[in-house]
Amino acid sequence: MQQLEALTREARALATGEMSLTAHESEVSRQLQICNACRYCEGFCAVFPAMTRHLEFGKADIHYLANLCHNCGACLHACQYAPPHEFAINVPQAMAQVRVQTYADYAWPPALGALYKRQGLTVALALAAGLALFLVLAIQVQGQLFHEPLAGNFYAIFPHNLLVSMFAPIFLFAVLALGLGVRSFWRDVSPATASHALGDAAMEATSAALRLKYLDGANQTSGNEPIEGCPNGDDAPTLWRRRFHHLTFYGFMLCFAATSVATLYHYLLDWHAPYAYTSLPVLLGTVGGLGLLVGPAGLLWLNVRRHDGHGDATQKPMDRGFIALLFWVSLTGLALLAWRDTSAMALLLAVHLGAVMALFVTLPYGKFAHGIFRSAALLKFAIEKRQPTNLALPEA
Repeated sequence: MQQLEALTREARALATGEMSLTAHESEVSRQLQICNACRYCEGFCAVFPAMTRHLEFGKADIHYLANLCHNCGACLHACQYAPPHEFAINVPQAMAQVRVQTYADYAWPPALGALYKRQGLTVALALAAGLALFLVLAIQVQGQLFHEPLAGNFYAIFPHNLLVSMFAPIFLFAVLALGLGVRSFWRDVSPATASHALGDAAMEATSAALRLKYLDGANQTSGNEPIEGCPNGDDAPTLWRRRFHHLTFYGFMLCFAATSVATLYHYLLDWHAPYAYTSLPVLLGTVGGLGLLVGPAGLLWLNVRRHDGHGDATQKPMDRGFIALLFWVSLTGLALLAWRDTSAMALLLAVHLGAVMALFVTLPYGKFAHGIFRSAALLKFAIEKRQPTNLALPEA
């Protein structure tokens, strides 16, 4: 009888992927089994209602739920089984450890997955400085480092076609690498009937991602009063993490829009840079650049003050490296705009382009990936909500 029970457990483990789980994945599975029995945090965020659709957690389930987690930390502060309780439930930390593994496991090409664990503040800034120095030396060789004012004409230093040939391949590779990585992730985690509810679910997932719905604390209450925001340094809720994320994301998108509009001006309308300060590309870039100053600065401030229990220490270097690059790209870009009519334009241009190139190089293997994988997890959650639950107790 004991042998039969052992064989049954082994067969069940094989079916759910439990036998191939890493230590971090097994820890998430253990904690979710306890959370599934408690369900005190069921209304906190998307993770807990999604969790209740499972009786057991295989590898794909764990990675899906880990990327659905926004690491707000609310469940840790509300949990009666959190450390020092013997159950030691810390869902945000356990999920953070698995997310780093997700990025590495689904990286493309696979051999570069280890780069996620090497991303950090020192690497990011050293790469930006190294690329900037290379460009400065290239300009100096041509005797153009300090020059007569060129009326903001960047192409007098680096011709347009040269810049395209430098940056387009890096950017396209980043898009390809992230796209192939998340495609593999989606194939593993998506429900078989995903296509039947894709339209409405995509709208809901997009709305949740753009509004950062699960960082607003809307589903939590204290007594009869709704809680606004999530904890950061202690158990006091705050909306600042959500606000700084919004400034960072929409600042990035406005800067991307500025580049896109300038590209249309150049190729479709034959309007070439430099553009006036009141032109659409410059206005979009200026507003976006300001967002990318305030947002990353605020996120770094919150990251330094963040509660030790909210995330894995190995993820902080990746977070700070990405935040620093975004801030440096924005700072150098605004400085270049402000002093583009001076003799220092070439030097400022080299420093800014070095920062942008470093950002593009690290995009597929840094913290930027979290937004891509989290959006995919939100889409799966939105699809699952529209489907019946097919829970069945495992056979003895």
